Amino acid sequence: MGERMAPHIILLTYGDFNPITKGHLGMFEAARAHLHASGDCTVIGGLIAPCHDSGNKHALLPSHHRLTMCHLAVRSSHWIRVDPWACLQDSVQSARSVLEHHRNLLKQMSGCIFCDVTSPVAAASAPAASARRGRGDAAPPQGSVGHQPAPRGPSGPGLPAGKPTPGKILDNLGGNLTVMCCSRPDTDAFSFIDENANMGNVLRYEEIDMRVMLLCGSDLLESFCIPNLWSEKDLKSILGDFGLVCVPREGHDPSRIIAQSPLLSKYRHNIITVTTGKSTATSSISSTESRLALERGDAGVSQLLSQAVIDYILQNRLYTAEAAAGTAVTVTAGTAGTAGAAAAATIGTATA
Repeated sequence: MGERMAPHIILLTYGDFNPITKGHLGMFEAARAHLHASGDCTVIGGLIAPCHDSGNKHALLPSHHRLTMCHLAVRSSHWIRVDPWACLQDSVQSARSVLEHHRNLLKQMSGCIFCDVTSPVAAASAPAASARRGRGDAAPPQGSVGHQPAPRGPSGPGLPAGKPTPGKILDNLGGNLTVMCCSRPDTDAFSFIDENANMGNVLRYEEIDMRVMLLCGSDLLESFCIPNLWSEKDLKSILGDFGLVCVPREGHDPSRIIAQSPLLSKYRHNIITVTTGKSTATSSISSTESRLALERGDAGVSQLLSQAVIDYILQNRLYTAEAAAGTAVTVTAGTAGTAGAAAAATIGTATA
């Protein structure tokens, strides 16, 4: 048998992004830096998934504005992309359904076998990963089983006119998948029957451990502990099948939260807490703080939002004091806690 390939991680965060802040982008960078520093896995992409317009938070802008701001915020990133799928559905999607959708989509694109998170990422062999970096893994010839390049497509700042295609959603992320999925350990050829009933000599390859993991702040992690706020079935799937990469936020200590929850303690091996110092600079930035700064005309908003996002907000007169005064607070019936906590149960984020 060939050596085990280290996990390849796709980080996905799901929420309002009302608006997207430097804090959201800082979470991605801090998480990737931490995971790469561990030497146990490779982050091949990041996905930002804004929620549907019927999310239950007040002052929620229409999705076409939130999507555009997200696109503007990541336009200089070579590895983070924006996905409109949840916005285009008929209703708000749970975090679990968004994760499942993207795992299924990426299966289609890559042709790889995805792994549920049944063991800690750290269990992958770091020496094996180092050995692979020292030698190039040969890709199978064009047309062979296992060589299934991911489609590429144009991306743009606006909401697509129709249902998104994988290429539109992932763009450069698809390129990373192509490179990764077309790398195979050096092995002898052998005959087998694939799922399409094709028989012949092909390159044997090991199952690739590719994982979609939920990226979140520790405030979202703490919302998992609020009774009746989350579906227990959803939590077990998120924690057991996907796993979390958690960036600490002030006042929400991940170690304390995990220790106080029997469910989180059970799945603690699937919860990666980011410890790199890169998260400290932006982890306290919130969308709420940004909206208030915009309403006040505070020049300090440039510390919270990227300039491209600020320009778009000003051009479209978003988050003005007048607009805020005419907005009522609404919370979905039957949910517990604050408006932020209620939204966490519906869309899977409490970081806005």
